[in-house]
Amino acid sequence: MGYFRRSKIESVVLAPLGLAIGVVAYYLMKGILASLDGMDSSAASSSGIILWGVLAFFFGAPLGFLGNLAQAPGIGGLFFRLLVPLVAFYETSMRLETEARGPSQVVLGTWTTVRFTALAVAIAMVSHTVWGWWRSRRIRSAGVGVG
Repeated sequence: MGYFRRSKIESVVLAPLGLAIGVVAYYLMKGILASLDGMDSSAASSSGIILWGVLAFFFGAPLGFLGNLAQAPGIGGLFFRLLVPLVAFYETSMRLETEARGPSQVVLGTWTTVRFTALAVAIAMVSHTVWGWWRSRRIRSAGVGVG
């Protein structure tokens, strides 16, 4: 949310709201999928919504601010742009360790796909930033000799 807002104040205010909506949507989908499998997850869902909803409001503001900082062009904002794919890679790696014991190949395939996608996105971001930096440096050096 913070990345898409020009104002730092809007980023800080809207990010917790976006995270809270994401938490509710996640647990609603998790409940729907559990009910389709015939499992009852109502107790875990309500406590999960409350816990992660509260955490969304506490961590949303700083994350919105970091997202706003990711707008900085070039190498200056690269670290902040890399936070999302790096966190996705780390978090799914931790999930893979715990869920690898389970029988679901769909879950393992999903987390593996997310890991590889996060890694590819991070490599693309670094490559794009380095390419832009190198190209602007080359253009500046070519322009200095003229005139």
